[in-house]
Amino acid sequence: MERDLNVTDLELVEKVKSGDRRSFSELVKRHQRSVLRMSLRFVKDMDTAEDVTQEAFIKAYEKLNTFEGRSSFKSWLFQIAVNTARNKLREWKRDTVDIDDVQLAVDAEAETTLVHTAVSDILKNEVEKLPFKQKTALVLRVYEDLSFNEIADIMECPYDTAKANYRHALMKLRQTFEQQAELKNWTEEVGGFFLEVNQRFAEAEG
Repeated sequence: MERDLNVTDLELVEKVKSGDRRSFSELVKRHQRSVLRMSLRFVKDMDTAEDVTQEAFIKAYEKLNTFEGRSSFKSWLFQIAVNTARNKLREWKRDTVDIDDVQLAVDAEAETTLVHTAVSDILKNEVEKLPFKQKTALVLRVYEDLSFNEIADIMECPYDTAKANYRHALMKLRQTFEQQAELKNWTEEVGGFFLEVNQRFAEAEG
């Protein structure tokens, strides 16, 4: 099928519902990279993230008739992917580790552009400790740049709850940065990141 970028996701969904299965391939092409990236934030392992992504698209295809268009297709798809990733983490919890011990994967190149190595280690460790809902809100807002309305749809919770989870996550990160005495001599680069944390906290408070 020739790609038509002028066709919206909702129009493609309606085509699939009408029997045009090829239109779902276009939806996969549009969103597979962002779903994979988001999944990797949770499960850390690329092979597992790919499994999560594949399962999410299969579930989305199977459940497409239940999609009513009240939210965007991307939000609906992310909701499926987050739940799928969470199920994977629960499997790991039963088999090997506690869910809160599973590390959040952060793209190395993106991370080093934000913070100094020493600070990024502290940030990573603190994010790993966050409860799943707080981690989800943080990942979707900071890394995927989604709105709180979209995050609420994905997390299947009220808007205020999504924002509260995000705020609590930032609060924990900010407290850590404020309490670490050895971080007082940050570089200008790191200071810029700390300013960003404070700006995002102000956003969550607003």
